[in-house]
Formats: sequence, C-alpha cells, structure tokens
Amino acid sequence: MFSIERCPVPATTLLDKYLQNGAYADCYSTLVRDKITFPEFIFSFYTTPLFRLERLILTLLISKPSTDQEARDMADEVSGTFAAWTVESRNENEILMCDFAGRTRSWLMIASMKDHTRLYFGSAVVPSRSARARISTLGFGFQVLLAFHRIYSVLLLYSAKSKFE
Repeated sequence: MFSIERCPVPATTLLDKYLQNGAYADCYSTLVRDKITFPEFIFSFYTTPLFRLERLILTLLISKPSTDQEARDMADEVSGTFAAWTVESRNENEILMCDFAGRTRSWLMIASMKDHTRLYFGSAVVPSRSARARISTLGFGFQVLLAFHRIYSVLLLYSAKSKFE
C-alpha cells in the first residue's frame, strides 16, 4: 500500500472546481506499469472486492443495488448512473460522480505515459449551509469519519491497482 500516495488535487481537473469553491477535496494516486484505458480503470475500481462490499451496504441500507454489468455500462458511457451515483461530468480521462444526496463527489482520472499509467482517485464533500449559523459546514459526522475515509480511499485505489498487476 506504500505505492498509493496522497497528492494535491491536480489543477483544472473536474475535482478541482470543488476545492476552489470551499469543499473538502482529497486526491490519491498510484502508478501502474502497463498502459490501460480509462474505461478499464473505471470498471476495475467499481468491481474490486472492497467496492463490491460497499455496493452491498448501499443495497441493504438505502436500496441502491448495482451489478458489475451496470459498472461496465457506466465505464463504457452506456449509462450515466451507477448504484448511488450519477455521472456529473466526464471527459476522455476523468469522471466525476455525484451521490444521490448531492453532498459527496467521487472522481477518477488517468494520466497515460509512455509505458505506464498514473491512476487517480479523489473525493469531495460539499459543505451544507447552516440556517442558524449562516455559514457553510462539513458537519460533525464528516469530521469524525475523516480518518476512516482517508484509509478507505487508499485501500480502494490499491484494490483497483492490484487488478492490473
């Protein structure tokens, strides 16, 4: 897992706009020794055993089931939804997904190089506006879960990378 690095959100990416607008955003990256396509990375990420566990939890807790075929359809741009997410924006090497509640974003990106590919995974949490305080806040729950989120993010990217090694 030491091959997963926390890094700054790359400028001018789909995720960067959230960082610029005051949301929490993070980014992790790793290098794969082969050239892979962006749809391969998306499908790999959303079908790892670890993410399948998250998909099961989403099915049980909020009735948002998903299948590997639905992950394939989203990766191949056949569908704009997957489990609890909707594709908010996409280009040839990035995808930004918005959760059903509109508070979080998941982001994947690849950077192809001569003999290898850099994989990126990031998240954003959009602050909610407190009517009483008239300020934006990420909320107590997010602050409590932040350490878990960081570890989980590393594990998710590592799991996706492992499918290519």
